[in-house]
Amino acid sequence: MNAPIKLLLVDDHSLFRRGLKALLGQDERFVVVAEAGDAGEALRCLPREWPDVVLLDNHLPGVRGVDAIGALKEAAPGVRILMLTVSEDENDLAAALQAGADGYLLKTVESDQLADTIVKVLEGESVISPEMMTKLVSVFRSRPSAPAEVPVAVPVSAPAPLDAQREASGADLLSPREREILLLIARGDSNKLIARELDIAETTVKIHVQHILRKLGLSSRVQAAVFATSRGLA
Repeated sequence: MNAPIKLLLVDDHSLFRRGLKALLGQDERFVVVAEAGDAGEALRCLPREWPDVVLLDNHLPGVRGVDAIGALKEAAPGVRILMLTVSEDENDLAAALQAGADGYLLKTVESDQLADTIVKVLEGESVISPEMMTKLVSVFRSRPSAPAEVPVAVPVSAPAPLDAQREASGADLLSPREREILLLIARGDSNKLIARELDIAETTVKIHVQHILRKLGLSSRVQAAVFATSRGLA
């Protein structure tokens, strides 16, 4: 049996931390190894507990969560940071991803979705709430000429060598079905919603998404959404 995923909860509301700890404690995949009420306390916890994932609120006393991400990553290289916040501000989202956050969820998230997201983040995926995906897309629709400023948590990997014309378009590498799924990703749809929309199995959607990311030289669906909107595909 795999060791449980070690979590550090960072939130200035002790009642919320207590409830979240109790909720996650019901899932044998997780163990809360420490709690912190601000960024400074979180930094002190890291070398002692060395968590796998930090659940980080943005509205903290003193240093905001998004401003603490860099220091947390430096203090514990390899730690995954999942923002869990009430902030629906697209600027906070962009700042968090740009600073290196591995995910961004709103506190309205369902408990099972939170648990699944923690696992995905630990496995290297970049996950954001569907509501925030729409806002991220809007940011890039408003400035399509700046694709280089994509605020992603994981650097875009170099695509395989292509001739200049195909590399410029990118989307030409995709099949009609993959292009269709790419547009739905840009709309903010989850794999489950895409499967329902296209009347195909969710596992089939996952395979298509993997092919899309590989063909475009991307590492997350967030990057795929930005790719589509920055090139006027969505």
